[in-house]
Order: sequence, then structure tokens, then C-alpha cells
Amino acid sequence: MKIAAVKGMKDVLPTAQGEDAAFNSRIWERIEAASRKVFALYGFEFIHTPVLEESRLFARAVGEDTDIVGKEMYAFEDRGGKHLALRPENTAGAVRAYVEQGLPMRDPVQRWCYFGPMFRRERPQRHRYRQFFQLGVESFGVAAPEEDVEILALCRDLVEAIGLGGVELRLNSLGDAACRPAYLQILRAFLEERRERLCADCRRRIERNPLRALDCKEPGCVEATRGAPAAHEHLCGACKEHFDRVIAGTTALGIPYVLDGRLVRGLDYYTRTAFEISASALGKGQQTAVCGGGRYDALVQMLGGPPTPAIGFAMGVERIAFMLADAEGVPAHSTDLFLAFIDAQGREKAQELARAARRRGIRTEMDLRGGKVSRQLSRADKRGARFAVVLGGSEVESGRARLKEMATGEETELSLDALVEEVWKRR
Repeated sequence: MKIAAVKGMKDVLPTAQGEDAAFNSRIWERIEAASRKVFALYGFEFIHTPVLEESRLFARAVGEDTDIVGKEMYAFEDRGGKHLALRPENTAGAVRAYVEQGLPMRDPVQRWCYFGPMFRRERPQRHRYRQFFQLGVESFGVAAPEEDVEILALCRDLVEAIGLGGVELRLNSLGDAACRPAYLQILRAFLEERRERLCADCRRRIERNPLRALDCKEPGCVEATRGAPAAHEHLCGACKEHFDRVIAGTTALGIPYVLDGRLVRGLDYYTRTAFEISASALGKGQQTAVCGGGRYDALVQMLGGPPTPAIGFAMGVERIAFMLADAEGVPAHSTDLFLAFIDAQGREKAQELARAARRRGIRTEMDLRGGKVSRQLSRADKRGARFAVVLGGSEVESGRARLKEMATGEETELSLDALVEEVWKRR
């Protein structure tokens, strides 16, 4: 009996192609390698937090009125009676770890990055899955708006390193506890005038959480809230100064952006700076964001720590992979050296040389099934080998073989003792 993968959860394989090309592991390796390089340049270090947390962590951090917690989170009671949830996002778990380890008092400035799976029980559709992967950063302990600029610069550099084109950075400021209440009253009045045009969820949100109405994906709500008052136009003096410095710093670094008064993000913990990077290649409308983030200066205290400034972002790996697959296709596999063999002596020598080559940092492959040399060389070509060598008893006894450059067919006779270094120099 065949068992299929759970609906909305995809395999990432080196054989994926066609409609599943975005799930080819070579594309994912490119994304992860680029992110690791950029994160290291900015001094961020990797964290790995549990995929399973107490449900109340996300209800408290993300917000009980959000769709994530109210409709999408995988939550259940375990055999011990504890209420648990698969993480729908990573920031809450990172903050929990930051507080639990006593870092606010011991070493408050932390710059963390991650790459891993998240889970949401929503209807699977293009670019949205029930298990999905995010990469991102969390920066703790720095309140200066220049840290916001640093994160925006990192984000832009990451987009360029991955090779994404046609992207747009959108910025907003959501204010803080000093100025947001007044803005929310203005927004409530705006929404009340349009109550009958809003969906049932947004009508309920008017009193409890009116910002969520600006994040609603229902077409009727999107149209009804067009022209809504922008939070960045109703900031207190301190928040305005902070946002002005973010804008000035972003401009000084030559990072293009647009102001977007509708940008509120889908989580309750954001304060002041909020941003998204959207991609035209993903179409139009609400599902074009490849990256989103902002400040969450109140979240550490909300989860039991002292007041601690923080900012971060997350990128959706699947959406990035779709863009790369559509623009460039699936990268071909490549290897430096393929060792083919004719007989047992050749196989033994091939294994010996393969070990030496790999220790030298040369990507080396063999087909240990053996068989016809033509078939082995055909596989070498399929695997994108730059060089190939055929080994048999005569080559082992003479200590010499012919190194073939697969692209040109050119062959060079050389000593087996010199093979590894020759490939190293020419690869």
C-alpha cells in the first residue's frame, strides 16, 4: 500500500522538475548558502528552536485575534494534558529562548538567524503550504533607528545575493503605546463608516483590533479600506523622529523604498517600523510578499523579560524558490571528477583516489554498480562531471591513466600519483 505525503506538505528533492521545480533541493541549497554568507557578513549566528511550543506562547505573542492563532495554528492537547502547537512563525520561540536563558540581563545584544520549517493549517494554494520554510533574523538589545536601517540593508543584500529581481521594499511605522491608541480611534471611525462593506471578521475587529482590517485578504475589505488613514501620518514626536531617521538612513545607503500606509503585517507584536519586500514575479494582490518584518520592542517584556528593543524579519523560502525556478530553471548537478572502472583492480584504485580527492576538497563521484564503461561515462556526463578517468588493471599496474575533460573530449595522460593535484589545479 502506497502512503502519500500529507496534503500541503512537499518533498524537497534533487529530482524535482517541471511543476515541482521550485522544490528541487539544488535551488534550496542556493538560497540557504546565500543566506548563510550574508548573515555571517553582518555578524548573525544561527539558532535552532523547537518546532513544538506551548500554545499560549503564540496566543500571547502573535495575538489571539489573528488568523494565524484563531484559524491556522496546529494546536492540540498532548497525552499529559498540555496544550501544544507546531510553530506558525519563529519570532515568538526566539524571544522565549532569549528570556528563558536569562540573556536580557547577561548579554542583551544578540543577533540571531535561522532557516527552518513552520506550520499553518490553511488551504494549500500556490506559494502557500501547511509546512513551509522561512529564513530570517532576530536582533535584540538595540533601540537606535540605525539598527532598523542595518536590518533593511541586510535584507536588501540578501535579496541580491539570492538573485531575486523585480522586488520592492515597502515601509510603514505603526507607532507605539504612546501614539497608536489615538490612531486606532481614527481608524475605527473610518471603518465604522464602511462597516456594511466589511466581512464578518473585520466587523468584529473594529473594536478589538482594527489594524487587522487593513491586513484582510477578502477583496471586498481590500476595496472598502482603500484610502484608510496611514499610521505613519499619526505618529507621536518620538516615533516620528525614529521613523524619519530610518527613512534618512535608508535613503543614504541608496536602498529604494515606497511608503505604504496599509502595511500592518499579520502579527500583533509589531511596533514602530514595519516593512515588506514584494515581488512582481509573484503576480498582483496580497500574496506577493517574499519578506516581512519590523520592530517588536514590547514582545520581550510581554513574554516575561525586561523591556528590550528588538527587530527582525522572515523570508518565505518557497516563494523565493518559485521565483528562481521560473526565472532560471533548475540548476544542473555538477561534480569535479568522475572515476569509472573496468574491473576489481580499477574499482579498488578508484575508491582510493576518490577518498584522496574528497579530502583535497574535490567533488568526486563513482558508479559502484560498475558495468560498461560507456554507461559509466554517460552517467558522468549526466552528473555534470568536469573530468573523468577510466581505471582498470593496466592503469593500476602502469601507474598512469588518461584524464578526460568532458566538455571538450581532450585527454591528458598523467601519473595516478599526480591525478588529484592536477584536478585540483584545473577544476
